[in-house]
Parts: sequence; C-alpha cells; structure tokens
Amino acid sequence: MKKNVTLGVIVGNRGFFPDHLCDTGRKQILNTLEKLGIDAVILPTTASKFGSVETMEDARKCAELFRQNADKIDGILVTLPNFGDERGVANAIRWSGLRVPVLVHAFNDVPTRMTIKDRRDSFCGKMSVCNNLRQYGIPFTLTRLHTDDPDSKTLIQDLQDFAVTCRVIRSLKNLRIGALGTRPAAFNTVRYSEKLLEQAGISVEPMDMYEFFGKVNKLSDNDPEVQKKIKEIKS
Repeated sequence: MKKNVTLGVIVGNRGFFPDHLCDTGRKQILNTLEKLGIDAVILPTTASKFGSVETMEDARKCAELFRQNADKIDGILVTLPNFGDERGVANAIRWSGLRVPVLVHAFNDVPTRMTIKDRRDSFCGKMSVCNNLRQYGIPFTLTRLHTDDPDSKTLIQDLQDFAVTCRVIRSLKNLRIGALGTRPAAFNTVRYSEKLLEQAGISVEPMDMYEFFGKVNKLSDNDPEVQKKIKEIKS
C-alpha cells in the first residue's frame, strides 16, 4: 500500500502583523494538503496562537512535536500568512533535529486590503526566513512564485513536486545498492563516489559478474524466490 507523504507544517507569525491571517491561512493550507492526499503534523491551536510559531517557546513546542513524529515526517513546509518570525521558524527546524527537505511558501497580499488590519507583508517575511535558514545551514526549496495563494495551480504543482522529492528521499534512506561488475573504462561519465553515498546513508554492495552469474545459474525459473520477485516487479 502506497504511504502518504507527511509534512511537518510551520505556520509563521509575527506579533505586530495581523495574526488573524494565521488562523485563516492555517486552515487554507491544511485544506490544500488534504486535497492533495498529503498528511500534516502541525502544532494544535491549543499549543500556541492559532497553532503558529512566533516565540522561542512556540519554536520549542514545534520542535518537540516534530521530534515525536520524526519517523513519519518526510519534509517540512514553512507557510507565511503574514511576515512571520524568522528566528522562530529557523529554530523550530534546527531544534527538531530533522534532516528532511524544506519548502518555504508565502501568501499573496491583496492590493485592495493593505491596511493595518489585513496587510500580510509575507513577501519580505519570506526573504527574512530564507536568510535565516541560510545562516543556520538549513537547505530549503522555493516555490515557483515568491508569493502564492494556497489554492493556486502553481502552488499545487509546487506541493506535488515537493511531495515527490520527499518520497524519493524517504525511499533512499538506509538504502543498499547492488553494483554488478566494474565500471567500463571508456565511460568516465558513470563514475561516482561510494563515500559520498555512504555519508547520505546509502551503502553500495559490489559483486563480480562471475559471482553474480554463478548465483543466477543455481536458480531455476520456477524457484519460489524467482517467481516472487517477478510478481513484485509486475505489480
């Protein structure tokens, strides 16, 4: 059964910006994720104001929640309904200890609603958050558009692409790759470093072709293990 991608979601907030936007923004982004079949791990609204992350205490709560769900979180989505607090976001990710892909999203401002009551300024907030993530050495991915509505086609595509990235990385964790035979001398283009793969948690198990065919020749076409593998490939 195909496992849904699960994202840890951080709703950024900043006190002197309208925080009611975090309430509506949280609901909108969770609704979009649900429609895409993406599960979310997010602070409950009882843990902080609208379940957002602003203060150091909020960041600690979020980090602890992410640590508790580390075995299921495949990636982190940072969403900014208003400017957001860059330190709160960056610390939540750092303190969680997770090494997963991070996507940063910011909401659009509405030109006709730029008063103190409704102005987001997520455009600038996103730059601040990304600058802090870079300072913290936390790799991140940007959306196609600097700011975007949660139900737009472009953001939906961004989220789908990000989910694919998370799914691939999840599948590669603690992977063992079989390397059959030696590299052809005439093709330098297929060189790779086993040490770099090992640093990413991927092990390479080399096997000589003579040894490989020796093992293959001992198996019959009707061998249960052979038939089982054929069914797995065709399924």
